[in-house]
Order: sequence, then structure tokens, then C-alpha cells
Amino acid sequence: MRLDDSRESENVEDRRASGPRFGGRGTIGIGTIVLALVAMYFGVDPRVVLQMAEGPPVSEEQAPATRPPADDPQARFVAKVLGETEDTWGAVFQQDLNRRYVPPKLVLFRGATPTACGTGQTAMGPFYCPGDSKVYIDLAFFDELRSRFKAPGDFAQAYVIAHEVGHHVQHLLGISDQVDNLRRRNPSQANALSVRLELQADCFAGLWAQRANSARNILESGDVEEALNAATAIGDDRLQKQSQGYVVPDTFTHGTSAQRVRWFERGFKSGDIRQCDTFSATSL
Repeated sequence: MRLDDSRESENVEDRRASGPRFGGRGTIGIGTIVLALVAMYFGVDPRVVLQMAEGPPVSEEQAPATRPPADDPQARFVAKVLGETEDTWGAVFQQDLNRRYVPPKLVLFRGATPTACGTGQTAMGPFYCPGDSKVYIDLAFFDELRSRFKAPGDFAQAYVIAHEVGHHVQHLLGISDQVDNLRRRNPSQANALSVRLELQADCFAGLWAQRANSARNILESGDVEEALNAATAIGDDRLQKQSQGYVVPDTFTHGTSAQRVRWFERGFKSGDIRQCDTFSATSL
């Protein structure tokens, strides 16, 4: 990626130096840990995992945040990618939706951190919490992305961030709340609805890449392939096959490798938010 001329977002909170600090009765139950370990890849919906945590949410003020240090290249990369998402979605909201984009905060943490959705842990992978409009990332996940998922590259990492920002866009547009209501009314459709929500976030990530590149020429040769490789690596079918040797489609929550690639490509090729309506699509 060409990010030399990209600005660094000011919406990055660094909680890594202080480490996890918790107070009150906010804990995480064994059921949550099991689900989190099964879902150990990015794109985890915290409303499926984090809200199962035992006890009330822990106040985030108990984990002081600072600006990332200027000599941390990985943190600066994240800040620049976040800045690119802010510029792109700001333009999309203004030009296509006639409304103002309110960017999320992005929190860097290690191990565990309190969130408005419950206790966030590294094992869950990067996630978005709608309760506080924040994306949470332990940067160790990028090593996991390269080593465990065999998806190296800076644009694969940018795809992780763009996908989570896609969930923030869904939150701003009211899509997430609509899906939550449908889940409550139709529990048997919860997984299928989750798949459509996640695939839309993939489409939004592709849309971001296309619009940011058109505006600021940030992509280099091979970048899109890195994102597609990452999308392939974290498909439900691929992960289930690796972990248990067989797949159970009814338990999918994020979509197959092919579906994740297809929706990212749809967003990237069209650059049109209207083309990311996974909920009206007859075929995913």
C-alpha cells in the first residue's frame, strides 16, 4: 500500500502500556471463552460473543488510553488506514447518503480490555462494539493472520480494519439494530442473518478500497490479491475444515471463503454502497 501521503487518524486510543485493568463484577464466562476461541478470527460480532459475558459491562475508564507512540510503525500504519476509512466514508456519506459520517474510535490493546459490550480478549480477534462505537485490535493478530491463516501483507491487515469499520457503518445506518431485532423474533435465523451482516461488511471493505484508491491511489500491485487471500483464509468452511475436518453449514456465521471473496469483489468493482445489500440478495 502507498500510505506515505496518508494522514494519521486522531481517533486511535492506545491501551497497551497500561495493560488490562478491571473493576467491579465484570467477568467473562467459560461459555464465552469457548465461543471466542472457536471464532478466533477477525470479523467477530461482539453481540454474539461479548454480550454472553457474565456480569455487567466494565467501565472503559478503568483502562487509561494514550496516543500511540510516534516510533511505532505498526500503530502508525493502523492510524493511517483508519484515516483512509474516515476520508472515504466521509465522502460516501456526504455524496451518496446526504448525511454526516461519524468515525469510530480504534483501540489498541493487549490481552484483554473492558468495552461497552463486555470484556474484550485477544482470542476473539479484532471486533467492533456498537455500544461505544469502537473497533478493538490486539496487533498480535496481524502475526496470527500471517502465520496461522497464511494471509500476509499490509493490505490483508488493512482489510481487517476496513471490515470492522464496515460494522460501524452498519451501526450508523441502523442495519445492525434491524438485524438484532430480526434475530430476537426469529432465533432459528440468527446464524443466517449473521452471515449476511458479515458479508455486507466485506462488501463495504471492498467499496472502501475502490473509493480510497480512486481518490488517493493507495493500492499497489498485489494488494487486492492479499485481501482476497485473507477473505479466503477466514471463510467458515475453511476454518471448520481445518479445526474439525468437516463443515457444518448451518453453523456458519460469517460465510464461506467463496462468499467472502465474492462480496469483497462486488464492493471493490462497483464502489457503490447500493450494491452491498446482502439482505435483499437471493443468492449469496
